[in-house]
This record gives sequence, structure tokens and C-alpha cells, in this order.
Amino acid sequence: MSSMERAAIPRTVPFALYMTFIGLEELLRLLAGQGIISFSAHSLYYLYPLKTLSVAAVLLLFIPRCREITPRDLSNFGRTTVSILVGLTVFILWINMDWQFGTIGKPQGFNPTLLSDGFSRNAMTLVRLVGAVIVVPVMEELFWRSFLIRYIIDHDFTKVTIGRFTCLSFLISTALFGMEHNFFLAGMMAGVAYNLLLYYTRSISQCIVAHAVTNLALGIYVINTGKWYFW
Repeated sequence: MSSMERAAIPRTVPFALYMTFIGLEELLRLLAGQGIISFSAHSLYYLYPLKTLSVAAVLLLFIPRCREITPRDLSNFGRTTVSILVGLTVFILWINMDWQFGTIGKPQGFNPTLLSDGFSRNAMTLVRLVGAVIVVPVMEELFWRSFLIRYIIDHDFTKVTIGRFTCLSFLISTALFGMEHNFFLAGMMAGVAYNLLLYYTRSISQCIVAHAVTNLALGIYVINTGKWYFW
């Protein structure tokens, strides 16, 4: 195994594991829709804690090998303030971009009110929020803005400095980041914002902060408005 391949593992495996769980969920929905198996739709919610814990465990295993995650970057108050503002701006734009023409498929969402047990509702909502605010930003920023955006520039991505700009890597990573989300236009908007923040700060840690702020604000908004399709 080459040094590049070894470096790619901690930045790609958590994301691949997360997407595998999403693929499993879609497969189960397909089988249920064809009558091959039978279960209530919200039964799949119980896969989320397993997905979150599994990805979190892999991240904890690999993060020591990802030296671009440096908490000291956050000591730059000015840049951290910009990151927080970027995260809030993405949130505001996101909740106003739920256009039908900007959507891939039907967003499944996560509606905890479908769970009859109060403890389960609260526990699942908490896990969902924690996963969205802590696990997802780290996993996605490692993949999209530490690995892929550099890999597009040079397959030996370790030779590419964090925050290096090329038009092609910017456009491809933005488009693919958008296609990862049901609201793909909102996803592309977020991809543009986080990429620009990367070029400005040259810091994966700052991108994680912005992403976490977006997801936290969105989670609070969803819980308070009941617009579960955003989840």
C-alpha cells in the first residue's frame, strides 16, 4: 500500500461507512415497497444510532492520523467568527431553498413524533442532533475538503496544500457535494460556501465549525417548527 493510499483511508473510510448505511436504508425501503419484507417506515430510525456510533468509532480511531484537524486554528478569533457567520448564512439560505425543482427524490426526513414511546422520541432526537452536529461535520469535511478537493488536483493528494484553489476541483467538489443531498441546490450552495471558507482560512477545523453551526441551527429549527423533511 502506497503512502497516498494509507493517507486516504482515514479520510474516506468514515464517509464510505456512512454512505453504506444510507444504501442499506434505501435497500430496505425498496424491499418493503415491493412487499418482500414488511416493517413500519419509522423502524429504520433505529439504524441511525448504529450508523452514528459506528462512524464516530471509526473517526476516533483515525483522527490522530489527520493532522489537518488542529484545534489551535480556532484560536484565530476573526476567522472563527467568519466560520460561525458562514455556518449561519448557509442555514438561512438552506431553509429557503426547499424548492421542488431543487430536490432529488422525496426527502424521507426524520420525524420523532412517529415514535410512540416518549423516551425513544427524546433519545432518538438527541442522537440525531449529536450525529448531525458532531459526527457528520468531521466526517464530511475530512472527505470533501481534505481528501476529494485535493485528490481532483493531484491523485497524490498529500502533495496538495490545504486550501489550494483550482477551478476544476472547486466545481466538481461543489457539484458532487450537492448531489449527496436531497435538496441538491441547497447542497451545492453549502458546498460553495464551505469551499470558499476553506480557501480563506486554509483550515479544515474552521470548515468543521461552519458545518457544525449550520447543522446545529438546522436541528434547532426543525425541532421547533416540525419541518421534519429537512432532517
